[in-house]
Amino acid sequence: MRLRCGGRLLEFGRRTLIMGVVNVTPDSFSGDGLLTGPDWLQKVVQVGRQMVAEGADLLDVGGESSRPGADPVPLEEELRRVVPAVRALREVVDVPISVDTTKAEVARQALRAGADLVNDISALRWDPEMVRVVAESGCGVVLMHMKGTPKDMQDDPRYRDVVAEVRDFLAERVRWAEAHGIPRDRVVVDPGFGFGKRPEHNLELVRHLGVFRELGCPVLLGPSRKSTIGVVLGGLPPPERVEGTAAVVALAVAAGVDVVRVHDVRTMARVVRVADALVRGWPPA
Repeated sequence: MRLRCGGRLLEFGRRTLIMGVVNVTPDSFSGDGLLTGPDWLQKVVQVGRQMVAEGADLLDVGGESSRPGADPVPLEEELRRVVPAVRALREVVDVPISVDTTKAEVARQALRAGADLVNDISALRWDPEMVRVVAESGCGVVLMHMKGTPKDMQDDPRYRDVVAEVRDFLAERVRWAEAHGIPRDRVVVDPGFGFGKRPEHNLELVRHLGVFRELGCPVLLGPSRKSTIGVVLGGLPPPERVEGTAAVVALAVAAGVDVVRVHDVRTMARVVRVADALVRGWPPA
């Protein structure tokens, strides 16, 4: 399976790819927000370079927190955070860069600054211009499932069958994207671990990740440091959820997930390498 994103071509199936999270925010749930102090842009570059050195195959740059209860960031502020970060990273790393945004103008300017993918947690639903930006640019796009918005998604999420409902939602969004000029070979699907779901819903999705491969697109999973892992581990805070994240990542590899989105790149790259060796064979092709 291949993903076209601008002038780049990502190949899947030989190994699981690592997407490193670069949070250009002051309020990330995971405690790794880089928008602090006058030297924040230098921190972004340092973190991005370190992640690539540690094994990141892609970087995901976001300027708006999507933690539960988060308020939206104004357009101009998100642009101020994201565009310089993407431009600075593009000058020092050669891996694909994803921009984590739901705003078409942020995506447009980030793509011009050197981004290759748009990671849209709304699955192209919130900004009517986003689909045109993605279609015309030739970039790749991640379509994620979320019930509600970050502000209210954890208020009282309910499902009759979480796996079937998330699968059907993503199938519909892939068809919609195709109908609006975005071919399937430019689309990644993400079941949205932690977005509008209770712990039992997230765990059920991980048990059935293979279902999402049936959609014919690469599958991305972002369980890193999420609250479900903290709940399972008795209430541990985000920085102490690394081992729990590793367990989910290993099972995701076994289920055939193509990309894992993580904060702790060095540790998870090692987890993925061993899991891939077990699942896909060793030595790698």
